[in-house]
Amino acid sequence: MAEVVKSVEPGSEEDILTRIENKSEKIESLIKQFKPVEALKIALEDSPPQDERCKSANWTVVHKALMAIKDIEGMLISLDPKYYDILMKYVYRGLSTGDPATCDRCLKIHEKLTEKAGFGCILRSLADTLNTV
Repeated sequence: MAEVVKSVEPGSEEDILTRIENKSEKIESLIKQFKPVEALKIALEDSPPQDERCKSANWTVVHKALMAIKDIEGMLISLDPKYYDILMKYVYRGLSTGDPATCDRCLKIHEKLTEKAGFGCILRSLADTLNTV
């Protein structure tokens, strides 16, 4: 897996997109190795990008990982609780797509995540207007 190298300024939109592209390659590799939880952990790393193009690219990466998860309860047990709120944000983004398969998966994750993290997770994810996904 060769890493893409471009000359861009750190923190620029192109730099963020390059990092997301590299993250996507790692996630695809982990999914092929039947390690979807590790893929999701990598997908949720870093704060959500603020640019719409970057948010869209990052959603694609997170979506791949979410759709590969089969054991939701096992995933939540192995996922660091610091990721619960951001995961809830992506669950709501998935629900907003209207895609039946994505919505079905996101509803299942929402149920289990709420059981594990509590209603505060929902409130924090909805109230945080700075870190939108």
